Amino acid sequence: MNSDLSDPVTPSDDTAAAAAPAPEAQPAAAPVVDASAELKALFPALFTGKPKPVKLRIQADIQQRAPGKFSKAQLSAFLRRHTGGTGYLIALTQAKTRFDLDGNPAGEITEEHLNAAREELARRRGLKQEREQAEQERHRLEAQQRRNRAQLLWDFERTTLTEANFCVLKGTTPEELPGLLELARKERAEAPPAAPREARRDDRRPGGAGRPDSRGGPRRPEQRSEGRRDQPRGDRLPRGDRPPRGEGGRPQPQQGRKPAPQPAEQAVPSQMAQALQAARVAQAEPAADQPPPKEQAPE
Repeated sequence: MNSDLSDPVTPSDDTAAAAAPAPEAQPAAAPVVDASAELKALFPALFTGKPKPVKLRIQADIQQRAPGKFSKAQLSAFLRRHTGGTGYLIALTQAKTRFDLDGNPAGEITEEHLNAAREELARRRGLKQEREQAEQERHRLEAQQRRNRAQLLWDFERTTLTEANFCVLKGTTPEELPGLLELARKERAEAPPAAPREARRDDRRPGGAGRPDSRGGPRRPEQRSEGRRDQPRGDRLPRGDRPPRGEGGRPQPQQGRKPAPQPAEQAVPSQMAQALQAARVAQAEPAADQPPPKEQAPE
């Protein structure tokens, strides 16, 4: 028979146990005083800073270094919390040795303890992932229920059906409808104002209203080219008749069309030629203020 299980109770023993007076209630055990601060102050090389794997049977070393200062219950509670932390387990899987109370290496980490720490870390990661997934699912469900209540309130404020028919259509009961509507109104009042669906075209431009240039602002008249500003509008060609531009800004001849003949440029006379021409004209024409010459009578 397994020694961990209690022996079966006979009827006579059961009757005798019932007739016997009940034992007095034991007083509750006093809470164990936390000794973390004192242990860290006495042995900072081991218990402060980044966690370090502690030496095996470290309780005996503490009792030897500080006799009668800590009880066995205090040391057990402290070491159970200290060695059960996730940071300590990570340090146990990364370190090569254990450390004593002075921070010196004291023994290697066995493969059994290393595998146990890795398994515990994997279990905790799985639990953390499950909690995160459950939290995400809870938020998703709450958001969906909120949207459903908002849609219910929207339809109720615009329906022409009676309350009974509306409840049948929405799959709810007349007793649940007032509470759902009240909660939906409260959520609508607490919700932030919705942004406009589409901004104005001018507001979406980097420079605001007006035509933006390459720097994000509206073009100014002085930014236009001097040639276009000084050229009279009547001398410009229509947009459809303008020839395409090539390299250097020169117009390219269009295929299938002969270029229009350009008039020959006349040479500009020099200043000397202009002066001689003016002298010849002055000699050929009489002055306006002189009378014409009289004809002489024949002899």
